[in-house]
Amino acid sequence: MTSCLLHQNTFKRNEANLQSVADGRVDFHLLQDDGAVVHAETGDVIDAPDPNIVFGNADVWFGPQARLFFKFVLEASDLKWFQSAAAGVDLPALQAVAEKAQYYTTNHTQSEAMAEWAIWQALDWMKRGPDHRENERSGIWERLDQREIMGSTWLIVGYGAIGQAVARRARALGAYTVGVRRRGGEDEHADEMITPDELLPALGRADVVLLSLPLTEATENMANADFFAAMKSNALFMNLGRGKLVDEAALIAELDTGKPAHAALDVTATEPLPDASPLWHHPKITITPHDSSMTWGTVLRADETFLRNLGRYLDGKPLLHVLK
Repeated sequence: MTSCLLHQNTFKRNEANLQSVADGRVDFHLLQDDGAVVHAETGDVIDAPDPNIVFGNADVWFGPQARLFFKFVLEASDLKWFQSAAAGVDLPALQAVAEKAQYYTTNHTQSEAMAEWAIWQALDWMKRGPDHRENERSGIWERLDQREIMGSTWLIVGYGAIGQAVARRARALGAYTVGVRRRGGEDEHADEMITPDELLPALGRADVVLLSLPLTEATENMANADFFAAMKSNALFMNLGRGKLVDEAALIAELDTGKPAHAALDVTATEPLPDASPLWHHPKITITPHDSSMTWGTVLRADETFLRNLGRYLDGKPLLHVLK
């Protein structure tokens, strides 16, 4: 019998669908927050879980037994398939799992929540949210000139699931969207598509520049002094990819010279961001703690990805979002 390891909370909210898809072909082994692993049907404690299938998601990663979970996974004798709720494998633990598993599949549905983060940050900056809030605190009635997304140009560097979700929303609000990806081509939500070799000249016409691409040797510190110097002085820079895409010292230096006008960062090179980091208190930087994807909808959509892939795996069909 195929065994599947997942968190108890994940099983509870999906029990009916999981049992329907599995149709008696899977033994579900449930990791509890106290560290015990129990059989879903019998409740018996399983002393040495040896899963063939594993679903790794927020219930595990942000729970108290993440280390134990990865221990079970990495010690599995026959790990056929690992489904991740994340899009990438930047973490060393996930890289190790990807090496071990016969199949490793990812998930891209967190892009919906992350795209809303980008719209939120853009609107707050364009509508001068900080200035309005400061005036409110000080009891100052002052009308402030603002900007619109309508008519703005968005340069989206990394045009995968996140980039497409951002482009769809920005374009619906009247923006002109330019996607950047290696293969170029066309996309229904992009007014224009360019390749990375065309990026630097394009920076000078963008009102909003968003990074939403993975970290590789080629992309590390891609947002450097030359990158920021090429931007417009009244542009917004946002990073939803990985912190090390950005040369943070160069960003601070260029912000101090006036290019770009502001930066919104959901990711930083070191996480958690150290108390002494100058990013915390820079007047032209907005920081969020790598939580743009943390919504209940993200959790549920990741569950749906696993359910779809579980059915495909058990029926011998090709898996979706295969990394290896």
